[in-house]
Amino acid sequence: MNMGIRAGMSFRGDARLDPSQVEDRRGRGRTVAVGGGAAGLIGLIIALLVNLLGGSGSNGARSVIDVLNQLERLNQVQTTGGAPEGSALEQCKSGADAERTEDCRIVGYINSIQRYWKAAVRGYTVVPTVFFSDVTEGGCGTATTDVGPFYCPVDKKVYIDLGFFQELHDRFGAQGGPFAQAYVLAHEYGHHVQDLSGILARIGNDRQGPRSKSVRSELQADCFAGVWANHAVATGYLTEVSSDDIADALNAASAVGDDRIQSSTQGQVNPETWTHGSSAQRQHWFTVGYQTGQPNGCDTFSGSI
Repeated sequence: MNMGIRAGMSFRGDARLDPSQVEDRRGRGRTVAVGGGAAGLIGLIIALLVNLLGGSGSNGARSVIDVLNQLERLNQVQTTGGAPEGSALEQCKSGADAERTEDCRIVGYINSIQRYWKAAVRGYTVVPTVFFSDVTEGGCGTATTDVGPFYCPVDKKVYIDLGFFQELHDRFGAQGGPFAQAYVLAHEYGHHVQDLSGILARIGNDRQGPRSKSVRSELQADCFAGVWANHAVATGYLTEVSSDDIADALNAASAVGDDRIQSSTQGQVNPETWTHGSSAQRQHWFTVGYQTGQPNGCDTFSGSI
């Protein structure tokens, strides 16, 4: 997975990694049934708008009907393959391992993100990220690669097919870089913080539009990702966060802005169907979080955004 990754942030060689914060389901066979849908924030939104997030780039977008048909075909599908003999994550023991392999690097990001929030938020609960391939089942129903990374408030887990990082580069046009991966993960754990604080429960049916609660919650999660980036070195896992790292995060945030995705997949922009915010908004709020380093500076629910 090349992603166009260049040298960037580095891990402390003696940092101790905790792979138990990742549940590795890659390569496991299982029967999945469509139902439930991701609650609160990502799953249903992206399922309905996956023609944007899982579209065909400049060659055109799949319609919502196509997506619903695809999900229907997944109903009661038996995936092939057996559970792996042990997990590749068992090798992830130190920051030196994070420098050598992508899997261990991502474990390191997750460890750093959760160490920060555990110290910053009273009552923060450490929750796992689920690595899966193609399709898996969780508290919010069936997750597929097309859905992209998401947080499920039902089982309080982050889900990601690591192939998304290649999609971020190839389909969405992000320049890549390790910190682009860190930004995506930190954004999803921002939703966990929102869940614990009751913010997700207040979204209700206000899920589309440029000033919707959905957009405001997504921008706040971007801001929370920036807050973590400000404190990433202080967590003891990373040696530095460079200007190139921040540029990679901002580039990734821009790549998944609603306006940019709509323009590239549909040839037009319709703010009334936005669920995540524009490229400029996503960059702005990540920057606010990074510059202030304060979660209480991430109030996207008051005033203009």
